[in-house]
Amino acid sequence: MSLLDIATLNLISQQINIYVCSVILIIGVIGGCLSILVFLSLRTFRLSSCAFYLIIISVFNIGQLVTGLLRQIMVAGLGIDWTQNSLFYCKWRPFCFQACMLISLTNVCFATIDQYLATCHHPKWQKRCNIKVAGCLSTISIILWHLHAVLYLVYMDQIILSTGKIICANTNAIFQQYINYVLTSIIGRVIPLIITFTFGILAYRNLKQIAYRTIPLIRRELDKQLTTMVLVQVVFTCFAILPAFIVSSIISYTNLTKDPLIAAQLQLINLLVTCLYYLYFASPFYIYLIVSERFRRQFIYVILQRWRPKKSLNNQIIPQDL
Repeated sequence: MSLLDIATLNLISQQINIYVCSVILIIGVIGGCLSILVFLSLRTFRLSSCAFYLIIISVFNIGQLVTGLLRQIMVAGLGIDWTQNSLFYCKWRPFCFQACMLISLTNVCFATIDQYLATCHHPKWQKRCNIKVAGCLSTISIILWHLHAVLYLVYMDQIILSTGKIICANTNAIFQQYINYVLTSIIGRVIPLIITFTFGILAYRNLKQIAYRTIPLIRRELDKQLTTMVLVQVVFTCFAILPAFIVSSIISYTNLTKDPLIAAQLQLINLLVTCLYYLYFASPFYIYLIVSERFRRQFIYVILQRWRPKKSLNNQIIPQDL
């Protein structure tokens, strides 16, 4: 009976990998592209440091989804694992995957801190929120995490097992321990959760008091909408990352995977929380669309401008040079 249960659980996992992950990948890539388009189309957003962070997040969310989910879908659906067929892809995929993930999470932290500073009462802190500072911090994060990911280019390699099967694996035991216990758990989950949760609460407290401050109405409304967008994303970030952290900790620190049935159950649970985790990278555009009226108006404007037929100039009088 347990063998039948294991086969059923494995089949469910395969179907989730194919269909659920495909939907997340498609809506995530489309949403990321639309977010970038909307933010770049309005001058108010282009001059906002918070919106700049959100653009960076959208760009690297797309990279994270493509490098993470595409291989997962190909392996489950077609049985094709590019990491076994190509040494370049074996090294490049984890390099790009980790860099995109950490850059995205770092800029979410920056955006949360930025909105806390932007909604502070003291002008000294508000001046720290500008496009130059945002550009410098984002550039540093991009360079830093790409340099950090070079370790994957060094230590990831194709290994031939005794059965003749080729796998892509980490060849350095110390680096693997660092990935399991430091990078995945602390840097990739605990630190972003603490920073975004802490500054999210502080920004929310400032937001409740912003109506009583003597600042221009346009600036006040922009800060309110951007802060709301970031805060809702922070809540969803906690909702998406925390289950993945709990399940990965259970798998890493316990011996439950020795039982085949329990291992299959944990694999299914881990897949479900992984899908939830990837929703963090796929959801920002839809969060902004729901919570921000200005973002919705700009999105509608961009779409109408793109598909609106051009007016004919045949009946217009064109002024001539004198």
